[in-house]
This record gives sequence, C-alpha cells and structure tokens, in this order.
Amino acid sequence: MTAPAQTLFPHRHLLGIEGLSAEEISLLLDLSEDYVGLNRQFEKKRAVLRGRTLINVFFESSTRTRTSFELAGKRLGGDVINISIESSAVKKGETLIDTAMTLNAMRPDVLVVRHADSGATHLLAQKVGCSVINAGDGSHEHPTQALLDALTIRRRRGRLAGLTVAICGDILHSRVARSNILLLNTMGARVRLVAPPTLLPSAIERMGVEVFHDMREGLRDVDIVMMLRLQLERMQGSFVPSIREYFRLYGLDQEKLKVARPDALIMHPGPMNRGVEIDSLVADDISRSVIHEQVEMGVAVRMACLDILSRVGADNYTPEGA
Repeated sequence: MTAPAQTLFPHRHLLGIEGLSAEEISLLLDLSEDYVGLNRQFEKKRAVLRGRTLINVFFESSTRTRTSFELAGKRLGGDVINISIESSAVKKGETLIDTAMTLNAMRPDVLVVRHADSGATHLLAQKVGCSVINAGDGSHEHPTQALLDALTIRRRRGRLAGLTVAICGDILHSRVARSNILLLNTMGARVRLVAPPTLLPSAIERMGVEVFHDMREGLRDVDIVMMLRLQLERMQGSFVPSIREYFRLYGLDQEKLKVARPDALIMHPGPMNRGVEIDSLVADDISRSVIHEQVEMGVAVRMACLDILSRVGADNYTPEGA
C-alpha cells in the first residue's frame, strides 16, 4: 500500500475518535484491511517498525488489549516492551508525569497507554516527544476498540453508513461506548443506546443517539447488537437491583434477539460475563456472533495505527521540561 501523505493523517497521537474525520477513519480502516490479509498468511511480518521502540504502559491490567498491541508491534518488526502497574514505580509513589518523563528519556517511538483516569493519556501526550496511543482512559475513550468494531462491521456488511447499531448495557462506565458513538455517528450510522437509567450518563442524547430503557424496543429492527460488560469494579453503590434482575431485563438472550433483524450481528468487546449481560447460546452462535472476529480485527487495526503514527510522528519535538 502506498504510504499516506502526512496531510491525510496529520496527527502525532491517537488519543480518541473525537477529532478524527470520516476520511481519516476510512484511511485507518483501509490500511487495517491490508493487515488482515497479512495476518492470515504464513509469513506475517513486515519491517515497518524496524529500529523503532514501542512501550506498552498499562496502569490497568488488560491481557487482551496489551497482547494485541504487543503482537501488532512485533509483526511490524519493532522492539516491544511491556510495563504493567505491578512493576511500575507508581506503586512506589511516582506521579504519572514523573513516569512519563522517565520513559521519555529512554527515547521510545510510541507509547501505548491505558490508565484508570479519564484524560490521563492526553496529559501524558503533552509531556513526551513520541507518539501516544490511548489504549483506554477511564470512562473517556478507547479508540482502537471502536476502530476494530467498525472494521468488523464493515467487512460483514460492506458499509457503516445507514446501519442501525444498538449499544446495550453499562454505558455510564464505558469508554468503548463513547468511542463507538463518536465513530458511528461520524461514519453515518444510526446509534441507539439501551440501558437502565442508572447506567446512562446525563444528557447523553446530546451525542446524537436515541435512548431506550427497554431491550425489546431498543433492539427492534437493528442491524448490529453491541453488548457491553457490566463494570462492577467501577461502581460505588448500587446501580442495578441484582445480577439476576439485570440479566432478566438487559441480558441478551434468544428471546430478546428475535425483534432485531434476522441477520443482526452480535458483538461484545470482551471479556464477557456470561449470564450477566449475554447468554452463552447467543455469544456462541457462529451464524451471528462476531466476537472472535473482533479480536482478530484488533491486531490488524493496531498494526495500522502503529504504521501510520510511525510515518507522521517522527520529528525532533522537545517536551516540556526536557
């Protein structure tokens, strides 16, 4: 694939879907398609990142996302280092900025960062001289998850524009939901949110979505059903009456799915809580569930993001205080 000119993706970092144009999103998805093909070959490596260093800095644990980025970096020929909270100096009292400056002094080319606080990756990006990719910050954004979801849908349906997508479950705590809303709206899809009032941010309608509190009403005639994990670890207090009641009202099962389009795709960003937000018979339905395909697309999307940022992010920028 011909290298895109810097003017086609004039961003040093990938901190969110917000701020990306439809053309820039399409550019990332088109390049990801190229990497889907590469990943299905016997020889899966390219030398795009040869001589470059990628550091995965995960202040929150995430085996799935971290492994996906690690695989993406290695398949592009880069040197990949993983730093988890268990081995981080933050445990010893170091601030995020001190950690950023320490890592920056090691001259990495890309930092992939996950943090429990919304906005942490934006703050860190202001302090380092390399590209930063947001691998999930608080309840703010998770841009590569939205891109891999979009790639999965586009490959199955051939388009995003004109589709109706229902995002269901714990919207309040979900950075995946926010990034998907931004991306799907930008690409011309229609977005519905289905959740109890306690699990919806206030004034969420301002993001250009339709809100439903009843699963059967929200799922009626949709093309895509995107389920979200109930993030109990982020909840302080009672947001749902009980797990059993939540599944009865908002868990996706075959009965509720009957009102969606007969060929509606079933998605989930993982990890799944079977019997909480999704029934096993639905999750494992190979005729409609694309959950494992989402994981495969994740590696390709992250390769595309690393590829593009490696082309536009290399200069002699000197961070504050350096």
